[in-house]
This record gives sequence, structure tokens and C-alpha cells, in this order.
Amino acid sequence: MDTTTDTTFRRIFQVIDGNKKAVGDGFQVTSPMPGPRIRQLSPFLLIDHIGPMTVAPSDKPLGSPPHPHRGFETVTIMYQGVLAHRDTAGHAGNIGPGDVQWMTAGAGLMHEELYEKEFTRQGGTLEVVQLWVNMPQKDKMAPPNYQDIPAAAIKTLPTPDGKGTIRVIAGTYEGVSGPATTFSPMTMLDVHLTKGAELTLNLPADYNVGLYVVKGDVQLHGNRPAATKQLVVLGWDSQEAHITATEDSIVLVLAGEPIEEPLATYGPFVMNTNKELMQAIADFESGAMGKFEDDE
Repeated sequence: MDTTTDTTFRRIFQVIDGNKKAVGDGFQVTSPMPGPRIRQLSPFLLIDHIGPMTVAPSDKPLGSPPHPHRGFETVTIMYQGVLAHRDTAGHAGNIGPGDVQWMTAGAGLMHEELYEKEFTRQGGTLEVVQLWVNMPQKDKMAPPNYQDIPAAAIKTLPTPDGKGTIRVIAGTYEGVSGPATTFSPMTMLDVHLTKGAELTLNLPADYNVGLYVVKGDVQLHGNRPAATKQLVVLGWDSQEAHITATEDSIVLVLAGEPIEEPLATYGPFVMNTNKELMQAIADFESGAMGKFEDDE
């Protein structure tokens, strides 16, 4: 499809490379947002792409030890490997390839993410994308919650050309609704394309839209390339965006109605005012967000 001169597609604002960083004691992470070129793509606040990385067999699970959260949600999308989650609100579980774990931090909790024990013993390849999703001011102090979404619960659509699949994680796309419950309107799609596949996405024109290339190489609108671990930020001038896969690719589609409220952030706390941030810090330091019984 020649779309070089087509003006019906969303404007491409930026193609952003991720910054490499280490998280916890066992995660090698690439993060295109937040960064110097984009602070947020509301309601999406952060994209952390862990791996793909080789985990050597071990007796000690590594990962991200207990840490606090308040005022937003984390969404963990597993591609390879197995992680174990638990928090001080009493939620716990394992997530493996194809699974999604959607955690509402809300009023606050302590959270831990480690390699699952059997995966730790055997070793293997780990690849995960974790998102931070903002919550509206009226919901920031909602009770913490977990949505464990197994791969089998995520409905899959074929692409119109039959050369790919679209997993609907949240929102509704082409009449198919995702299993995740959200606090603000959004559509989250996990798109898998074989080489040569084409897909024209149709999303609400007033949504913020980002396309994160988990793996592969794609052409946007026929003339703008994007590759593994790049984030494409699109404009609001159309409902449509066209993707052509120049090799087997995975693209995470993040589309949502912006939360147009003040944003005050400090580390793992996402609130609306500095006063609320100070309260979050005080609550954490006083132990009000809980602690694990086996903490030393």
C-alpha cells in the first residue's frame, strides 16, 4: 500500500529511542518514557521494557524487591519467562508468557516483583513490558486491587489481511472488548504481525496514541520507519494510523483519553499536588502502606 502522500492518517510527532537503565537487582530495562523528549502520553506515564535478557539458573530469585506505589496502576505484559508478584494488600500470583497483570496501587501498598522460583532454578529468557497508567484525581485513593489476566482470557482478532493478530487487553476494538477494567477510557492492543502484514488502526481522534515496537521493524504510513524498542507518538488529526511490517514484529498500541489534571510525581508516587506527595511519603515512612511479614 502506497501511503506516502496520504494525508488521512494521524500525524507522526516523534519516534523516540529508549534509555537503558537497571531496575531492582535483576532487571535490564529500556525506557522511552518518561525521558527528555516526552514526559508522559496521558494516561500512560511510563514504559519499561525488560529484556529480552538471559537469566542464569540460580537458587535466589532476583528482580525488584519490596517498593511502594500510590496513585496509579502498573500493567505488566509478559512475553517470555515467569514473574512472581505479591503486595501488602494480600494479592499474589505468577504471570507467564501471554499473561497480563494489572495492579491498581490506588491508596498505596508495597509491591514486589521477582523471578518465579522454578524459572529461577531453570533459568531462561525473560522479556516483559511494564506500563504505568495514571488514575483520575477522584480515584487515586481507591482501594488497591489486582487483575490477573491469563493469556486465554484475552480475545484475539485476525488482522484484515490475515497476516497478523490483535490481542485486545483493554477497551474495545472492532467490537471486541478486552478483559481489563480501567478508571479512564483507553484501548490497549498487543499486535503481532508477520513480515509483509499491513494494518490500519482506527482509534478515537481525541485519544493520545503511542505505538511501541516491542520487536521487529515497521513502516508507519508507508514512509516512516520504526524499529525494536522505539516509541512512535502520534497526533490527534485523524482516527487512523497505518502499519506495514517489514519483518515479523510486535507492536503495543497504547491509546487513551488524556487525564487533563495537574500531575505531581516523586519516584513511585503519582498524585495531583505536592501536598499529596508529602502525605504519600509520610504514609510510606510510617508503615501505613504495609509491610511483608518476612521483611527483616
